[in-house]
Amino acid sequence: MTSLETKREIAEANRRRYEELRAAGQEATPKALPAATALDAAAIPPSAVISREELAADWYAIVQLRRGEALRIADPSGLSSVSMVGWRDEDTSERINCADTVKVQWSTALSKGRVILSDMGRVLFSLIEDTSGAHDVMVGGSTPASTLAAYGVTSRNTYENFIAGAAKVGLGVRDIPPCVTFFAPVSLDENGRFVWNKSRKRPGDFVDLRAEMNAILVLSNCAHPLDPIRPSAARPITLIRHRAPPAAADDACRTSSPEAMRAFEFTNRLYV
Repeated sequence: MTSLETKREIAEANRRRYEELRAAGQEATPKALPAATALDAAAIPPSAVISREELAADWYAIVQLRRGEALRIADPSGLSSVSMVGWRDEDTSERINCADTVKVQWSTALSKGRVILSDMGRVLFSLIEDTSGAHDVMVGGSTPASTLAAYGVTSRNTYENFIAGAAKVGLGVRDIPPCVTFFAPVSLDENGRFVWNKSRKRPGDFVDLRAEMNAILVLSNCAHPLDPIRPSAARPITLIRHRAPPAAADDACRTSSPEAMRAFEFTNRLYV
């Protein structure tokens, strides 16, 4: 039987190895990502627009994107947060993976120049434009319990929106992975507690997600569980599906790290 002292020695060796790997990964991660997109920049040419819709507060939308298209998610009021899950269209057993997205890029911060990975190590989306940089991959969306605690009544929420949206594309509760929430300025304080940085929310913020694979998305426009505004501050958001050039060899998302480059190479094998 392994003694307590030996167990402690193994644990300490594992901790040191983890710190070495973390430092190596952070060294490989770019120190300077592309600058945030200006609010008045990156206009979409009318000829590139495929569809445009307004998503009402507390409701959900299902969006199908093809490789070579992008989705602009815009928050005109600066008050909404938009949660998203997604799957590969041809095989919905492959889905968005927040844990790998964080792990591969050695950061929980999503912003222009980052990618969102699938659970097969492929690139599902690239963030090609982003005015905000305040997105959450740690807390998740609202639930019946969180809305009851926040507002005193159970109201429409992201958990149930995801279930309804998934059902319409033939999927169930077990198919719903952890979500990304855009325009959700979550960070950690010095004690490791989640905090909400409301100063990072601005009217007109938007993010453009370029599809690197054919994908199905469900988006939920419900207030984030940490948003302190009572009642819910959610307002309509805008979804613009548009054509986007494919990632070039020097694309900032593609070249951001060795891990991202490998993920793009793995993704491209699907379309050879």
